[in-house]
Amino acid sequence: MNWIGPIVNVLKVSNLVKKFGNLVAVDDISFEVGNGEVFGFLGPNGAGKTTTIKIIAGLLKPTAGSVFINDIDVIKNPIEAKKLVAYIPDEPFVYPYLTAREFLYFISEVYGIRNPDKEIDELFEYFSLTDRADEILATYSHGMKQKILIAGVILRKPKIMLFDEPTVGLDPMSVRKFRELIKKVSANGTTVFICTHILEMAQKICERVCVINRGKIIGEGKISDIIRNNKDLEDFFFNLTE
Repeated sequence: MNWIGPIVNVLKVSNLVKKFGNLVAVDDISFEVGNGEVFGFLGPNGAGKTTTIKIIAGLLKPTAGSVFINDIDVIKNPIEAKKLVAYIPDEPFVYPYLTAREFLYFISEVYGIRNPDKEIDELFEYFSLTDRADEILATYSHGMKQKILIAGVILRKPKIMLFDEPTVGLDPMSVRKFRELIKKVSANGTTVFICTHILEMAQKICERVCVINRGKIIGEGKISDIIRNNKDLEDFFFNLTE
C-alpha cells in the first residue's frame, strides 16, 4: 500500500510564548524537528503541550515568538501553512451523520484527491473497519472515530502530522497498528509530532523527545542517548518532573 509519497519538510519553533491573562502557558520555548523525524513532546497535565501544538497547527495565535513549517511563517501565512499540516486532537471531531465512507470521500474532495476508492478501501481494511464503513459516525465509539480521523490524515498525505494523545480510546491492536503506521510514514519523509502521556509508546516510536513543564522546556534528547544514560524514558521523565 503506497499511502505516503516522498515528502520534505521541517518545523522550527523559536522563542514561543503564550499567555492567557496572567497565566503563562508557554514560556519562551524553542526547538526544531527535522525531515521525517518522529518527535515526542512530553509533559504532565497543564504543562503547555496542547497549547503549543494548537499554535503550530494555526489554531491559536502566540503572544510572542514564531513558528515556521517549510519556511512558511504559521502566524503571518496561516492558510499556506495549514495546507501542509494535519492535526488530530485528543477529542476526535467528525460529522456524526455522515457514514465513515462518506467522511473519507468528503476529505478526498476537500483536498483534491483523485480516484481515492482503492486507498479508502485499504484504510478501512487496515483499521479493521470494513464491516462498519457504511454506518454513520454517530454510532462509532471514541476509538473508532479516532481511527477514521487518522485514516483521513493518511489519505491527505500532509507534510507534517500533529497528534495530541492519538491513542486515547484505541484498543491494544489499534495502538500497535498506529505505531507501525507512524514508522511507515516517517520512513517516507513525513514529520510526526506527538504529544502523549504514554511514555512506553514514545520510547518505541520517537527518535527524539522534548519534556515541557509549567510552560518551559526542561529536558530533551535522542531516545538512544536517553536510554544510554537512564534506565528508560520513564526514568528520564520522572527525574525531570518530580
